[in-house]
Amino acid sequence: MATSSRSRPHPKKPSPSHLLPHDDLSSWSCAPHSAPSSNSHFHSPSAAAASSSSARGADPMEPPPQPLAASSYASPNPPASSSYTQSYPSSYTKFNSALNAGLLNPMSPPPLPLDKTRSSPTLFDMMANEQDYQPRAAAAHSAPAPPNPHPHHPLVPARSMDRQAMLQDRVAELIGSCSPGNQFNDAASSDVRLTLSSRDGLSLTLCVHRHILVAHSRFFAAKLSDRWSKQQRTLPHIVEISDCDDVEVYVETLRLMYCKDLRRRLMREDVSKVLGILKVSAAIVFDAGVLSCLEYLEAAPWAEDDDEKVAALLTQLHLENSGAGEVLKRVSLELTPAVVTEVVETAPNCNGGSNVGGGEEVLVRLLQVVLEGKDEKARREMKGLVSKMLRENSASRGGAIGGDLRKESLYTACNGCLSLLHEQFVRAAGGDQSEVAQIARQADNLHWMLDILVERQIAEDFLRTWAMQSDLAEIHGKVPAIHRYEVSRVTTRLFVGVGKGQILVSKEARSQLLSTWLEPFYEDFGWMRRACKGLDRHLIEDGLSNTILTLPLATQQEILLAWFNRFLNSGEDCPNIQRGFEVWWRRAFWKRSAEPEQPPRLRITAICENS
Repeated sequence: MATSSRSRPHPKKPSPSHLLPHDDLSSWSCAPHSAPSSNSHFHSPSAAAASSSSARGADPMEPPPQPLAASSYASPNPPASSSYTQSYPSSYTKFNSALNAGLLNPMSPPPLPLDKTRSSPTLFDMMANEQDYQPRAAAAHSAPAPPNPHPHHPLVPARSMDRQAMLQDRVAELIGSCSPGNQFNDAASSDVRLTLSSRDGLSLTLCVHRHILVAHSRFFAAKLSDRWSKQQRTLPHIVEISDCDDVEVYVETLRLMYCKDLRRRLMREDVSKVLGILKVSAAIVFDAGVLSCLEYLEAAPWAEDDDEKVAALLTQLHLENSGAGEVLKRVSLELTPAVVTEVVETAPNCNGGSNVGGGEEVLVRLLQVVLEGKDEKARREMKGLVSKMLRENSASRGGAIGGDLRKESLYTACNGCLSLLHEQFVRAAGGDQSEVAQIARQADNLHWMLDILVERQIAEDFLRTWAMQSDLAEIHGKVPAIHRYEVSRVTTRLFVGVGKGQILVSKEARSQLLSTWLEPFYEDFGWMRRACKGLDRHLIEDGLSNTILTLPLATQQEILLAWFNRFLNSGEDCPNIQRGFEVWWRRAFWKRSAEPEQPPRLRITAICENS
């Protein structure tokens, strides 16, 4: 229990003249004008609260302290010979600084006292006054940091030490993972101290055995020969390999010399680590290590990002006689003759027997397999995949498998689908409904092939061929709409291509396209709108309008007046090409009655100045 200052007076202590008297105001009195030094000690808020409670506990009826005048806060600077220092909490120091700066009213009340009921500070108090709770010893014994010998690279020594420590830890893990009885890095039985130094300053010393190095590496067999060994007078022999690319990879390679089953050991590593071991094994002519790495690379799966790394390293090392050719077959741009022969035999009719490269043969075969697929879901997925491959292959011109599809190959596939469509259309129009589902499939195939042709900007011949299918358009109405509406999607794609400028053909071809397929398109538009998911009606209507507007004005009038009548009787089942109708109307009647605008005359005035 704290005692009162009046019942038990404090022993009198000498105090410097620059400090305030220790009275009832000491619990919130401020520091002098001079700022505290760097090694000053600050009392915690709990200590200040305890002293205030002790001073006021004797007389509970004592009136509260009166606010001091501004002059009472000012005090002269402490003498230089004074060794006694008084510390205050930071909150009071900030209050005194604000008051002295004129930011507070001198007659304002003092800051509120801390909670007297608590014997220890709260967590909030400690967080708010964190600097007051720092250990005093740290401030008292703090010393300035020594000057940095490398001002431009302040962290270079620390980083080097950290990397060296990390290397030591990894090597310790490698040694610890060795099987019992393994003599790798065994100081008791070794006769060679091998030091590995990297180009960036890292170094490591291993305890190895000369007979093991000589037996596995022709490089060490030449360097550590019997003649060299006899010249060395002391054991162990000191050997150093400098300028290592990666010290850890060298350690891994040397450890493989102590393993009986190298392939099993490499199974725990990834492709990047095995490539590093292969490079070191080739450098020290460690034949068993080279063969084991090549066997691993030939059998293990890779990520796509590793293809270039493997091909570049194997090409650089020239390991054809060691079996690197088998590994390079996985990333080689050239197909083996056996594969090309197999593809030609399985797809003899894809390109009319033309002699093309193996890459194109594979692409044609993939295209043909997709066109003949039975499962609709799988066909949709593979169409997206093959389209992506063709797009990338066309952009690279000789990409992943060494060739690109020619125009003739694509049109051969289109003609095959068109022949099958015509055949099924005739059978369905005659009443044979057994293969009527093939109509929608072949129409979907034509739509997909047309997308490929439009993307490659070679769809002009397809439009001309489709415009000439008058016999197919004549029997179009005899086939149920549920089976035939997919055919009109091909016509729709042509309208969009012409309307967006993706297909450029003569006006005769455009007129023939509309003359042949516009009426079947009108008849199937309602079915397309209801059955085709994701159909962009506005895109189709804009494409049709723009296609019509590319024709002569008289042809535009004929087609648009017929559409006006059909739209009024069909409504939503007819495409709305009102925008094209308005453009035709303005072209036909507005411009003709208006006088042509005269271009502004250019007037040139020459000004001559007398010199």
